[in-house]
Amino acid sequence: MIKLGAKELRTTKSTEEDFKKIKKHPIYIILDNVLDTYNVGAIFRLCDAVAAEKVILCGQTETPPHTRIKKASINTTEWITWSYAQTAKEAIDDLRFKNKDLRIIAIEQSSKSVSYDKADYSFPIAFVVGHETEGVSKEVLDIADQIVEIPMWGVNKSLNVMVSLGIVLYEAMKQKS
Repeated sequence: MIKLGAKELRTTKSTEEDFKKIKKHPIYIILDNVLDTYNVGAIFRLCDAVAAEKVILCGQTETPPHTRIKKASINTTEWITWSYAQTAKEAIDDLRFKNKDLRIIAIEQSSKSVSYDKADYSFPIAFVVGHETEGVSKEVLDIADQIVEIPMWGVNKSLNVMVSLGIVLYEAMKQKS
């Protein structure tokens, strides 16, 4: 087993050339007013893990550089492509303008949702996660190709936004392979 300490986790010895060799997957992550900076940073780290194309931070979502985002991301904000949009709908409209085949998947509890393991994760794809309390905005839910949720069997009614995204992303990667 490999054990990494804080220094090893936060120190990247890769070069720009190393990053260019990574084959990015046509995956876009849209943060619709995600407020917790630790969630934002962890999502950057998750995007690196699956070699996502881009993260789009929207609305009130904090942007790098930010100390808590940097800490939670273990510096992945330095090599993950990201941008900012005023709204998640604006981000989706821009992505769809560039790629008509893009599927939009909202991760949210809804009467219209399907279980995450029954969804169609055809690439290219954009996943939208929302505000920790209010969720994905209604305007995004209305235009999403599909809404997925993770079943809950306990007392708690929802999972952390980053955890939910991680589960769904890895299901998408599993279906792709």
